[in-house]
Amino acid sequence: METLSIFDTLHISREVLRVVLILSIAWFLIVVSRKLVRLFRDYMQHHSASAEDGRRIETLARVFRYISTIVIWLVAGMLALSELGISIAPILGAAGVVGIAVGFGAQSLIKDYFNGFFMLLENQIRQGDAVEISGKTGVVEDITLRHIALRDIEGNVHYIPNGEISIVTNKSRGYAYALIEFGVAYREDLDEVYRVTRETAAVLRDDAEIGPKILEDIEIQGVQDWADSAVVIRCRFKTVAMEQWAVRRNFLSVLKKAFDAHGIEIPYPHLTLYAGQDKQGKAPALRIVNLPDQ
Repeated sequence: METLSIFDTLHISREVLRVVLILSIAWFLIVVSRKLVRLFRDYMQHHSASAEDGRRIETLARVFRYISTIVIWLVAGMLALSELGISIAPILGAAGVVGIAVGFGAQSLIKDYFNGFFMLLENQIRQGDAVEISGKTGVVEDITLRHIALRDIEGNVHYIPNGEISIVTNKSRGYAYALIEFGVAYREDLDEVYRVTRETAAVLRDDAEIGPKILEDIEIQGVQDWADSAVVIRCRFKTVAMEQWAVRRNFLSVLKKAFDAHGIEIPYPHLTLYAGQDKQGKAPALRIVNLPDQ
């Protein structure tokens, strides 16, 4: 009985050693896979043509690292169970049946993974992109097959499940337009307004900091609206992606100074009271009626 006990102990020890060896190999493979993914990412980013390609490579590298870790641990777990004498065939069969049952109850989760996979496959969104998703606007901080983490301008982080995403507005592709609308008084000469606007835009393009962010000369589209107290002018700059907001802020700043220097009025809302005229073209006198206290 003691000999059998020793043999059993040795057998269990060998099984434990095999399991430890399998887990150690799995850990080593994970370290190697992450190293390879990192080397591949650095190589591709070094040869990428633009920052846009670099963000796409970074996003794909994160997904590859995530998938490789899951696959390695899944295979290692199956091998460890096999070494412990646990047959994985019934487990796989039961997992298939349970998977079907869970699939009906976790359709939203499956939809998240499918949507996330196709968004990455079609290159709709990448880490670092400025996007609008599900009514939230911000910069993509993290993207997985399950969700997208979006940080808005106030610093809040929104976690949006991929299955709830139907429309993605990406503001970081190739180039952007800094759309600008401003109002001038009705008495101003529009030709002079356009001239000052173009001169100001030319000065901004020569600026060492802002100039490289502007790709083309300003496009003045003309009168956008007749507002209550102003004529609204619309124009736009073609800019580097994600720089449209900086260009817009700087242009409005220098345009205000240019309008002040040329005496062009930037009106504020005001109301003109008109008393009307009689049939002879004379305006009646205004009367102030004191209402009795209630």
